[in-house]
Amino acid sequence: MADVWVFTQEMDGEPSSLSLELLTKARTLGDVTAVYVGAGSDAAFATVGEFGAAAVLHIDPGAQLVSGTVAATLAAAVAASAPDLILFGQAYDDRDVAGRLAAKLGKPVLSNAVDVALDGQAEAQHEIFGGSQIVTARLTGSAPFIVLARPKSFPAEPSGGVVPSVTKLEPVDAGRSSATVTESHVEQKEGPQLEEAAVIVSGGRGIGSAEKYEMIENVAKPLRAATGATRAIVDAGWVPYAKQVGQTGKTVKPDVYIAAGVSGAMQHLVGMKDSKMIIAINKDPDAPIFDVADLGIVGDVNNVLPKLAEELEKRA
Repeated sequence: MADVWVFTQEMDGEPSSLSLELLTKARTLGDVTAVYVGAGSDAAFATVGEFGAAAVLHIDPGAQLVSGTVAATLAAAVAASAPDLILFGQAYDDRDVAGRLAAKLGKPVLSNAVDVALDGQAEAQHEIFGGSQIVTARLTGSAPFIVLARPKSFPAEPSGGVVPSVTKLEPVDAGRSSATVTESHVEQKEGPQLEEAAVIVSGGRGIGSAEKYEMIENVAKPLRAATGATRAIVDAGWVPYAKQVGQTGKTVKPDVYIAAGVSGAMQHLVGMKDSKMIIAINKDPDAPIFDVADLGIVGDVNNVLPKLAEELEKRA
């Protein structure tokens, strides 16, 4: 069996949802080792075991910035153990560590994959032209192969695995690449998290102004939905970047996605087109968003959204 390592980052004391997606995929490729980055706990290690990891390499960077320290530590571990594949997610720290690790090992990286296969060599599938076509790329040469996969490419499904063995790796000095975190700020969030929400209501430039984003929130509240946004209104400063859905934002896959005043630019579609049900509201009947929508409402969001919010409140 192939030896597959999965970069597993801790979020709020638990392995991130993206990590659990990667672990689910990894166990179909070979024997899985979770490279767990964070403080760690018995409960957290048990969770990664439940999702397929037979072993854990635990790296606690402490006050050190993750990227430099973890890449240096992981490079030393790779030299000692020689895994076949190292799987990362398409997330900030994952990309930073993967890039630094690849440079240290002199290896190429395949990024933004939507599927991964391993048969002597690594093969990854990638969406192009906004997901309208799939291309396959192959990494040749010697292992380890390094691949980054997009969020929501795989379901996070527990397998009922055993509690994994845990090996603590002492952080390696990253030299000039090291940095110490002196202060951090936690973003205040309300309601469901965008990546985890079953229902998302997103607004685009068609809502008209930053003040009109309240209409999106009024529809989302009775649905207990998360609120999202297009890059256009994020760049305009109407809403925080954390709400951006799309190629340079978050990839989501909710049961229901309501796109209000969203034209349907390719950059946005990439991040939400796999939603189970897409409902589009736009006054332009030729807007590209209607090409992917399951249900379309041709109308001005300034008229439709307040009435929709009113009806939803009655039924809440």
